[in-house]
Amino acid sequence: MTQQTTETARSLGLKGAANARDLGGYRTRDGRTLRHGVALRADAMNRTTEEDRAILAAAGLRIVVDLRSLDEVREAGPDRIPGLPVAELDGAGESVLLEPVPSVEADGPALHHVPIFAADFDIYIAMRQALADRDAERQRAILGDGKAEQMMIGLYRWFVTSPVARERFAGVLRLLAAPDGVPMLFHCSAGKDRTGWVTALVLTALGVDRDTVFQDYLLTNERSAALIEHIVDSFGTRGLMKEPSLLLPVFLAERVYLETAFAEVEAGWDSFEHFWRDGLGLDDEVLAGLRRNLLTD
Repeated sequence: MTQQTTETARSLGLKGAANARDLGGYRTRDGRTLRHGVALRADAMNRTTEEDRAILAAAGLRIVVDLRSLDEVREAGPDRIPGLPVAELDGAGESVLLEPVPSVEADGPALHHVPIFAADFDIYIAMRQALADRDAERQRAILGDGKAEQMMIGLYRWFVTSPVARERFAGVLRLLAAPDGVPMLFHCSAGKDRTGWVTALVLTALGVDRDTVFQDYLLTNERSAALIEHIVDSFGTRGLMKEPSLLLPVFLAERVYLETAFAEVEAGWDSFEHFWRDGLGLDDEVLAGLRRNLLTD
């Protein structure tokens, strides 16, 4: 890792969300620095402890963006953040973009559900299928021989090629650029894929160099190492999988995944600026808002 990454990517210190961190401190090519405490990326907030919630309350969040599919939210549970409302999910379809839910407290955060869900590359459906009957041959047929990795590569390609996905990611960037958009915390389940692409878009738009963007992305492996090891070990000891290592391509942040997304940007648009405008449908006003909210003067 470079000096820049070592000094930044500050952990929020949450016990229930080890991959929660602050983007503050990264430097841009023009010498500006991302402000601390305004853009926070994280894994799921449904496991936060009482101590975690005290840290989150002190963060003064204005908006929480939940990128999980509604099925993920139903299965794992809603975010547990002080003052954050709980959305009514009954009857809502998988890809429905729910209306923002205002805070239950005067100074609490609003909740925005922005589900980014690809039926063809749903890693959670694949995992459920693989674990359903504990059949080792079936698990290998679903995940083995590079299939899990190819599923992840397909997901990152879909992030860029799908108009719906681009629209959802753009919506998060608009929220982050709004005058009342920060401090914001955005997250998915592992804080790796959907959260990772949002972060890559933000850092790239602000002029952070590509090496640092990748280093921030890959930092997930360090922050989540203990949790990943625990999950993989438990799948084996509980007899759920004969080869729990088959799940590692799903759990790990691999450089090739993020490279795939950037390669799709370059294949479809002749510059990131054109992708910003024509692919994401964002304009200079949104970019100016990001700079105003996230960068030091």
